Amino acid sequence: MPFKETGFRDLKVFEPKVFADSRGYFFESFNKEIFAEAGINSAFVQDNESCSNKGVLRGLHYQHEPFAQAKLVRVVAGKVLDIVLDIRKGSPTFGKYYSIELSAENKLQLYIPHGFAHGFSVLEDNTIFQYKCDNFYSKESEGGINGFDPALNIDWGINIEEAIVSDKDKVLPDFENCVNHFVF
Repeated sequence: MPFKETGFRDLKVFEPKVFADSRGYFFESFNKEIFAEAGINSAFVQDNESCSNKGVLRGLHYQHEPFAQAKLVRVVAGKVLDIVLDIRKGSPTFGKYYSIELSAENKLQLYIPHGFAHGFSVLEDNTIFQYKCDNFYSKESEGGINGFDPALNIDWGINIEEAIVSDKDKVLPDFENCVNHFVF
Protein backbone atom coordinates (compact mmCIF):
# COMPACT_ATOMS: atom_id res chain seq x y z
CA MET A 1 0.00 0.00 0.00
CA PRO A 2 1.48 3.37 -0.96
CA PHE A 3 0.13 5.06 2.20
CA LYS A 4 1.91 5.51 5.50
CA GLU A 5 0.12 6.22 8.75
CA THR A 6 1.07 9.35 10.68
CA GLY A 7 -0.27 8.67 14.17
CA PHE A 8 -3.08 11.16 13.46
CA ARG A 9 -6.37 9.53 12.47
CA ASP A 10 -7.13 9.97 8.74
CA LEU A 11 -3.95 12.01 8.07
CA LYS A 12 -1.87 9.97 5.61
CA VAL A 13 1.36 10.19 3.65
CA PHE A 14 1.11 9.01 0.05
CA GLU A 15 4.29 7.67 -1.53
CA PRO A 16 3.64 7.16 -5.23
CA LYS A 17 5.41 4.47 -7.19
CA VAL A 18 7.91 6.28 -9.39
CA PHE A 19 9.10 4.78 -12.67
CA ALA A 20 12.46 6.34 -13.56
CA ASP A 21 14.86 5.70 -16.39
CA SER A 22 17.32 7.60 -18.59
CA ARG A 23 14.47 9.71 -20.02
CA GLY A 24 13.29 10.97 -16.64
CA TYR A 25 10.39 9.66 -14.55
CA PHE A 26 6.66 8.98 -14.49
CA PHE A 27 4.23 8.49 -11.61
CA GLU A 28 0.51 8.73 -10.88
CA SER A 29 0.06 11.65 -8.49
CA PHE A 30 -3.57 10.68 -7.93
CA ASN A 31 -5.59 7.56 -8.64
CA LYS A 32 -9.15 7.46 -7.30
CA GLU A 33 -9.17 3.67 -6.89
CA ILE A 34 -5.87 3.53 -4.96
CA PHE A 35 -7.02 6.33 -2.66
CA ALA A 36 -10.41 4.64 -2.12
CA GLU A 37 -8.63 1.42 -1.09
CA ALA A 38 -6.97 3.50 1.66
CA GLY A 39 -10.36 4.86 2.77
CA ILE A 40 -9.91 8.24 1.08
CA ASN A 41 -12.99 9.09 -0.95
CA SER A 42 -12.60 12.84 -1.30
CA ALA A 43 -14.07 14.20 -4.51
CA PHE A 44 -11.54 16.88 -5.40
CA VAL A 45 -13.06 19.93 -7.07
CA GLN A 46 -10.28 22.52 -7.13
CA ASP A 47 -6.51 22.49 -7.74
CA ASN A 48 -4.30 25.30 -6.41
CA GLU A 49 -0.66 26.19 -6.92
CA SER A 50 1.70 28.67 -5.27
CA CYS A 51 5.30 29.65 -5.94
CA SER A 52 7.38 30.93 -3.03
CA ASN A 53 10.99 31.64 -2.16
CA LYS A 54 13.05 30.35 0.73
CA GLY A 55 11.94 31.72 4.08
CA VAL A 56 8.26 32.22 3.21
CA LEU A 57 5.85 30.86 5.80
CA ARG A 58 2.21 30.29 4.86
CA GLY A 59 -0.45 29.32 7.40
CA LEU A 60 -1.90 27.96 9.55
CA HIS A 61 -5.14 28.02 7.51
CA TYR A 62 -8.46 26.17 7.39
CA GLN A 63 -12.02 26.78 6.28
CA HIS A 64 -15.14 26.54 8.44
CA GLU A 65 -18.11 24.38 7.49
CA PRO A 66 -19.84 24.20 5.13
CA PHE A 67 -16.68 24.99 3.13
CA ALA A 68 -14.18 22.87 5.09
CA GLN A 69 -11.54 21.38 2.79
CA ALA A 70 -9.67 18.09 2.71
CA LYS A 71 -6.44 18.55 0.76
CA LEU A 72 -3.87 16.48 -1.06
CA VAL A 73 -0.65 18.50 -1.03
CA ARG A 74 2.66 18.06 -2.84
CA VAL A 75 5.72 19.93 -4.07
CA VAL A 76 6.47 20.07 -7.80
CA ALA A 77 9.73 22.05 -7.54
CA GLY A 78 11.81 22.82 -4.47
CA LYS A 79 11.15 21.83 -0.87
CA VAL A 80 8.87 22.71 2.07
CA LEU A 81 8.34 21.68 5.65
CA ASP A 82 4.62 20.98 5.72
CA ILE A 83 2.79 21.40 9.04
CA VAL A 84 -0.72 20.32 9.99
CA LEU A 85 -2.37 20.97 13.34
CA ASP A 86 -5.21 18.78 14.58
CA ILE A 87 -8.07 21.11 15.57
CA ARG A 88 -10.75 18.42 15.95
CA LYS A 89 -12.13 18.74 19.48
CA GLY A 90 -12.15 15.35 21.19
CA SER A 91 -9.34 13.94 19.02
CA PRO A 92 -6.52 12.16 20.91
CA THR A 93 -4.12 14.37 18.93
CA PHE A 94 -6.08 17.64 19.40
CA GLY A 95 -3.66 20.58 19.57
CA LYS A 96 -0.71 18.53 18.32
CA TYR A 97 1.02 19.02 15.01
CA TYR A 98 2.53 16.76 12.39
CA SER A 99 5.39 17.83 10.15
CA ILE A 100 6.86 16.31 7.02
CA GLU A 101 9.34 17.46 4.41
CA LEU A 102 7.76 17.45 0.97
CA SER A 103 10.01 17.97 -2.03
CA ALA A 104 10.24 17.55 -5.76
CA GLU A 105 12.90 14.97 -5.04
CA ASN A 106 11.01 12.72 -2.58
CA LYS A 107 7.63 13.14 -4.36
CA LEU A 108 5.75 12.47 -1.10
CA GLN A 109 2.23 13.82 -0.73
CA LEU A 110 0.16 14.47 2.35
CA TYR A 111 -3.56 13.83 2.55
CA ILE A 112 -5.10 16.28 5.04
CA PRO A 113 -8.69 15.56 6.12
CA HIS A 114 -11.22 18.10 7.41
CA GLY A 115 -10.38 19.38 10.88
CA PHE A 116 -6.72 20.26 10.41
CA ALA A 117 -5.12 23.68 10.09
CA HIS A 118 -2.42 23.68 7.43
CA GLY A 119 0.72 25.64 6.70
CA PHE A 120 4.23 25.29 5.35
CA SER A 121 7.63 26.91 5.43
CA VAL A 122 9.61 27.14 2.23
CA LEU A 123 13.11 25.64 2.32
CA GLU A 124 14.28 26.43 -1.25
CA ASP A 125 13.82 29.33 -3.66
CA ASN A 126 11.26 28.97 -6.46
CA THR A 127 9.33 26.23 -4.69
CA ILE A 128 6.11 25.27 -6.42
CA PHE A 129 3.46 23.87 -4.09
CA GLN A 130 0.30 22.21 -5.46
CA TYR A 131 -2.79 20.95 -3.73
CA LYS A 132 -6.16 19.46 -4.51
CA CYS A 133 -9.21 20.49 -2.45
CA ASP A 134 -12.50 18.67 -1.99
CA ASN A 135 -14.42 21.93 -1.57
CA PHE A 136 -14.31 25.36 -3.13
CA TYR A 137 -12.56 28.30 -1.48
CA SER A 138 -14.82 30.68 0.43
CA LYS A 139 -13.38 33.92 1.80
CA GLU A 140 -16.20 34.17 4.35
CA SER A 141 -15.28 30.71 5.70
CA GLU A 142 -11.57 31.41 6.25
CA GLY A 143 -10.07 30.43 9.58
CA GLY A 144 -6.55 30.50 10.84
CA ILE A 145 -4.18 30.11 13.77
CA ASN A 146 -1.00 32.01 14.48
CA GLY A 147 1.81 29.65 13.54
CA PHE A 148 4.10 31.40 16.04
CA ASP A 149 1.84 30.69 19.04
CA PRO A 150 4.31 29.64 21.77
CA ALA A 151 1.76 27.16 23.16
CA LEU A 152 2.05 25.15 19.92
CA ASN A 153 5.87 25.21 19.89
CA ILE A 154 6.03 24.49 16.16
CA ASP A 155 9.47 23.95 14.67
CA TRP A 156 9.12 25.46 11.20
CA GLY A 157 12.66 24.49 10.14
CA ILE A 158 13.56 28.11 9.31
CA ASN A 159 14.76 31.17 11.22
CA ILE A 160 11.48 32.55 12.55
CA GLU A 161 12.87 36.08 13.01
CA GLU A 162 13.55 36.20 9.26
CA ALA A 163 10.37 34.43 8.10
CA ILE A 164 8.44 36.16 5.32
CA VAL A 165 4.81 36.16 6.45
CA SER A 166 1.72 37.86 4.98
CA ASP A 167 0.12 40.68 6.95
CA LYS A 168 -3.02 38.53 7.21
CA ASP A 169 -1.13 35.61 8.78
CA LYS A 170 0.69 37.88 11.26
CA VAL A 171 -2.58 38.78 12.98
CA LEU A 172 -4.18 35.32 13.17
CA PRO A 173 -5.38 34.39 16.68
CA ASP A 174 -3.51 32.01 18.95
CA PHE A 175 -4.76 28.42 19.15
CA GLU A 176 -6.61 29.06 22.42
CA ASN A 177 -8.59 31.93 20.88
CA CYS A 178 -9.29 30.59 17.39
CA VAL A 179 -12.84 29.99 16.20
CA ASN A 180 -13.16 26.28 15.58
CA HIS A 181 -16.21 24.01 15.38
CA PHE A 182 -14.55 20.77 14.22
CA VAL A 183 -15.41 17.72 16.34
CA PHE A 184 -13.63 14.36 16.18
